[in-house]
Amino acid sequence: MNMESFVNMYFNSDTIISKIIQIIFVMIAMYFAIKMGKHLIKKFVERQVASSAMLSLDSQRAKTLGEVLKSVLNYSVYFMGIAIIVSILFGEISSTFTFTFASIGGIAVGLGAQSLIKDLINGFFILFENQFGVGDHVTLGNFNGIVKSIGIRTTVIIDFTGDINFIPNGSIIGVTNHSRNDIRFAVDVNISYEENIEKVISIIEITCNDFKSKNEEYISVPIEVSGVTALGTSSVTIRVVGKAKPLSQWKMENELRKEIKLTLDKNKIEMPYPKTQLSNESIGKDDKK
Repeated sequence: MNMESFVNMYFNSDTIISKIIQIIFVMIAMYFAIKMGKHLIKKFVERQVASSAMLSLDSQRAKTLGEVLKSVLNYSVYFMGIAIIVSILFGEISSTFTFTFASIGGIAVGLGAQSLIKDLINGFFILFENQFGVGDHVTLGNFNGIVKSIGIRTTVIIDFTGDINFIPNGSIIGVTNHSRNDIRFAVDVNISYEENIEKVISIIEITCNDFKSKNEEYISVPIEVSGVTALGTSSVTIRVVGKAKPLSQWKMENELRKEIKLTLDKNKIEMPYPKTQLSNESIGKDDKK
């Protein structure tokens, strides 16, 4: 194919219009394929969550699998769509040009293949070993937050400031999952040295038992009063330790601290505060002046 025939073929108005129509049709087909695929995946996940069959997935695994299937769907549709569009644009070009184009593409793919394969393999093991799932609170290296989605190449987590972090699966070396067990929380209570320590501990224990009974959905084990953990210059520190459902530990800690404070006030238990003492000797000197 010489240059003149190449120009005539690609700048012919009928040819251009035909190719544009075909490309638009392909893009529309891609859009509806992704839309329909995501709808089917959503229905599949909902059926798994609602099902009580022995071989059905639990809610978290079903959601995680759904995110992975969406990722696979997107990659597959985009790859096929781009391949069809390229064939529409360059299908009639000579084999020499096609070979050159394929060679350049092969080099580009080769440079990124190592990282891509590492991402895919590590992503597979994350899913196979069920290291974490969608909705889990995790720490991945320097990133800490809630898992929003898991793809075949990347994991997306939202931290507690609202930032969204896209992490290549191949870069995930260590995983800390904070959502598999109840999370420990602690409340330190400072009281004055003048107070009866046994009485205060007894009051705090009753408060903790009442607090647990009101929050059974978050706290499944008794809250323990560890006892005196520190003797300060003006206060005695009593530590209270409990365990709460993942992501509820901060709420339970704050609310328990509030309940203990209200109970101590009700029982007229004095909290420590800075005190200034004047000796008789210093007062006498001031009077003489």
